Amino acid sequence: MSSETYDVVVIGAGQAGLASAYYLRRAGVDFILLDDEEGPGGTWRHAWDSLRLFSPASFSSLPGWMMPTKTDTTYPAREDVIDYLARYEKRYQFRIERPVFVTAVSRSDEGLRVLSDNGEWRARAVLSATGTWRHPLIPDYPGRADFMGHQIHSANYVSAEAYSGKRVAIVGGGNSGAQILSEISTVAETIWVTPEPPVFLPDDVDGHVLFQRATARVLGTADDAQRGGLGDIVMVPPVKDARSRGVLGSVRPFTRFDERGVIWRDGTRNDLDAIVWCTGFRPALDHLRDLDVINEEGKVDVDGGQSVKEPRLWLSGYGNWTGAASATLLGAGRAARDMIPQLVASLK
Repeated sequence: MSSETYDVVVIGAGQAGLASAYYLRRAGVDFILLDDEEGPGGTWRHAWDSLRLFSPASFSSLPGWMMPTKTDTTYPAREDVIDYLARYEKRYQFRIERPVFVTAVSRSDEGLRVLSDNGEWRARAVLSATGTWRHPLIPDYPGRADFMGHQIHSANYVSAEAYSGKRVAIVGGGNSGAQILSEISTVAETIWVTPEPPVFLPDDVDGHVLFQRATARVLGTADDAQRGGLGDIVMVPPVKDARSRGVLGSVRPFTRFDERGVIWRDGTRNDLDAIVWCTGFRPALDHLRDLDVINEEGKVDVDGGQSVKEPRLWLSGYGNWTGAASATLLGAGRAARDMIPQLVASLK
C-alpha cells in the first residue's frame, strides 16, 4: 500500500483532470493523478457506441495539443475522444496511478489525506475532478418500481440492438436524448418525452455556439440571442436523419407508471417495453463527505474553483459552478487555465 506526499493530488484523469495536469506541469508543481478507470479516456469509456461530439475537433480539444481531425467539419466519435485522451496523457508523461478508487479525503496536520482502495496519499492541496458519471439522475416517478419493463440510464446505454422491435420511451431532452432517440428509432417504436419542446439549432450551427452561450450566461454577459444553453440540440448527422424520418416530435411528461407502461396527464396510457433515462447527472462527490463541504444541492460552495469551507480543496469539471462549461472538453481547458494559477499561488 503506497503512502506518498505531493504538492497536489488530482482525483480523476478524465478531461478535467488532464487539462489541470497540463497547467500544473507547466507550473513545475509536484503532483499525481489518481484514476478509477482501467485505462485512459475517463467517462468516455462508458459512453454509448455511436456517440458523437457536437463540436468539431478544433473546438473539442484540451490545452497544448489539438485533437487530430479528419476534416474541418467532422464530429469526432467516442473512440476518437478516447484515443485522443490516451495520446494526450502519454504525450505529456503525466504520472497517473490506475485503477485507484478514492474513498475519502480527510484533514491531517500536514494538509489533506487521500484514502483509496489501493493506498493513501498526502497533499498540500487536492483537486477533485471526478465528474458526474457515477451519479446518474433518474426522476422519482410514482410507480416506477412497479414497471416490469427494462429501465436504463444513458450512462449505461450501449447501442440500439437490444431494443429491436420493442416499444421504447426516451425520457429527457438535450443532445443525449436526441442522439439516443435517433439511433433507437431505427429499430424500435419510440416516444420522446421532454419537459419542454426541444430547441433545435440551425443545421449550420455546432456545439461551439453552445459553449459561447454557456460562457456568456455564467459571466452575466448573455444577450437575448445567447439565452440558449448546452441543452439546445445540435443537428449532427444522426439527428438530421431522424428528422427526415419524422421521429423528432416530443410529448410532455407522463404522471406515473403502472406495471406495463405509463399513464399520461389526460388519463390515457401507453404500454412500453423499455425506458431510457436521458435525465442528467449529479456531481460524484462521495469521497468528500468527511470534509463536510457538500451543500444541500449536492455541490461544494466554491470561489474560482476553490472550496470556501476547505481552501486546500479545489474542484473542476462538474459543470458551470466550477467554471463555464467546464464539463466539456473545451471548457475543461479554459477552467483549468483560470484556476490552476490560483491553486499554485495558494501553495506558497
